[in-house]
Amino acid sequence: MSSDAPELLLTHHLKALKLPTFLREHQKLARQCAVEGVDHVRYLARLVELELIDRECRMVERRIKAAKFPAAKSLDSFDFAAIPKLNKMLVLELARCEWIERRENVIALGPSGTGKTHVAIGLGLAACQKGLSVGFTTAAALVSEMMEARDERRLLRFQKQMAGYKLLIIDELGFVPLSKTGAELLFELVSQRYERGSTLITSNLPFDEWTETFGSERLTGALLDRLTHHVSILEMNGDSYRLAQSRARKTAAVTP
Repeated sequence: MSSDAPELLLTHHLKALKLPTFLREHQKLARQCAVEGVDHVRYLARLVELELIDRECRMVERRIKAAKFPAAKSLDSFDFAAIPKLNKMLVLELARCEWIERRENVIALGPSGTGKTHVAIGLGLAACQKGLSVGFTTAAALVSEMMEARDERRLLRFQKQMAGYKLLIIDELGFVPLSKTGAELLFELVSQRYERGSTLITSNLPFDEWTETFGSERLTGALLDRLTHHVSILEMNGDSYRLAQSRARKTAAVTP
């Protein structure tokens, strides 16, 4: 047997076992442990720890990709000072994701440009990092997909997929009025998720104007009854967050 045979065999086995970090790091770590006088058990423990850390990072990346966020915006990059009415402590508490484990909801209300989507994505990213499945969509896109799925006789499958997320983020509710069918389909989905999963909704409309979106006081009342049974409300009224950021960038660009 040639001197390369054991290494080739080890490479083969590590690939078969899907241990890429073992494969990438075992030689470098072995040399390091030899210099430090580390025994084989601690060497293996370090190698296993590296594999676990990398595996968790890959799983988080897969959850983030599966969520289909429009951008990767963390809460660390959110300027809470720009929206003083927003309860920062509540947002940071929500970032711990215990509300998702309790199957509660969050509704962020405020005019366009105040950072509702940024906060929603930040909370979604925090959930992905906690090992929770997340889905992100806009209200208009969600309703459109449900109507298309209904026409193609795959609505039940689509509803099951949406109901399966630990956290479903529905952005921009109220920007576009819904058809009667669309409103009923959205209500049905929220009802399916009621006390089974958490839903985060952002809206530019106060609750008393949601009837303009759903077209029915009865349907709107029933929807709000389910959404607000266990809910945290983020009030995000104030000047446009996006406009303030844009002005700050322009000021920085012209400042010598």
